[in-house]
Amino acid sequence: MKKHPLIAREGWGILTASLLVALAATWLLGAWSAPFWLWALFVLQFFRDPARVPPADADAVLAPADGRIVSVEQVRDPYLEREALKISVFMNVFNVHSNRSPVDGVIKGRWYNRGSFVNADLDKASLENERNALWIATERGDVTCVQIAGLVARRILCYVKEGDRLARGQRYGFIRFGSRVDVYLPPDARPEVGLGDKVSATTTILARFA
Repeated sequence: MKKHPLIAREGWGILTASLLVALAATWLLGAWSAPFWLWALFVLQFFRDPARVPPADADAVLAPADGRIVSVEQVRDPYLEREALKISVFMNVFNVHSNRSPVDGVIKGRWYNRGSFVNADLDKASLENERNALWIATERGDVTCVQIAGLVARRILCYVKEGDRLARGQRYGFIRFGSRVDVYLPPDARPEVGLGDKVSATTTILARFA
């Protein structure tokens, strides 16, 4: 079995630089270097990337990110122009920020939109903030998964393209620092989470296909 890295590759350079600065500060400042070590510890926890095992449930739609549920509602999917069940996960700076596929499927489309950087906890972030959307076609219906930048997030990373196949729990992207992921499902999908619930990417079931 392939060994899973404990630290996301997106953080290797930042973590190395933070540790070097902290070491230099210790040599130059002694005990006054504590803030630099606190920053290095923050970077270490932010870029942690634990391995996750998806549940064996073919009907399950899995959480694409760690965080807190901030939306469960019937809305209009702005990407596929359809009625949909929308479930949103808000990630603060202390959550794991790897993004993972909620379903098994093939990417049929991808859209990137520039935008603002309002608090990702707000509903308007779904349509106003910088975002990257994936249309994933599954055997049970279409799913739209949207990475959304937040108040301090300034970079959305997505490593897949149209035509690629994703497996549930497969890592496909990352967002720095604090953000949101929206999932649009067929309107008859049954939500398994409620507002305020804490979820973990890949291991928490967001909803089930009808």
